[in-house]
Amino acid sequence: MSAAGPEIERLIQILAKLPGLGPRSARRAALHLVKKRDLLMAPLATALQTVMDTVTVCRVCGNLDSKNPCTVCSDPRRDPGIIVVVADVADLWALERANAVNARYHVLGGTLSPLDGVGPEDLAIASLVTRAHAGEVSEVILALNATVDGQTTAHYITDLLSDAGVKVTGLAHGVPVGGELDYLDEGTLTTAIRSRTNMG
Repeated sequence: MSAAGPEIERLIQILAKLPGLGPRSARRAALHLVKKRDLLMAPLATALQTVMDTVTVCRVCGNLDSKNPCTVCSDPRRDPGIIVVVADVADLWALERANAVNARYHVLGGTLSPLDGVGPEDLAIASLVTRAHAGEVSEVILALNATVDGQTTAHYITDLLSDAGVKVTGLAHGVPVGGELDYLDEGTLTTAIRSRTNMG
């Protein structure tokens, strides 16, 4: 039996579907929203409606933006010769926060995962191959996770781009900045040794 009304229970159920929020966290978030409804709930509802009305998927790279092509694709200061391939929009945003590269992007929409039924036709791989063959592209950086699915996807794309005349590179994997060797797993250490760089 619930102590809250059906409207609040519905809000809790919706919030619980968000990543990182379980039923308890969703309950706390819903309670906070209801208590601060003037300060939080009205602006949140407005923001959600605006996102629903204006945000779309970029027809070039797959980013989410209110512009189409998106802000990144429209930026003339970006190097059109480099495409950074990411699995998800969250990865694109992470690279942008880090200000790591001044390039264009391509969002695949996931990684190949035969066990989950995700094949090449389920991802934006064909459009990436088309972009890579377009002529102005000189390098494709595969910024995919160091998971089995991520690396399988990277190898698959590398094979597809073998005749595109572009350099295909991947992210270095290994010891993170500030990382201590004693705390790292064996896979990370092995990759770090194999991906070692010149010191001088």
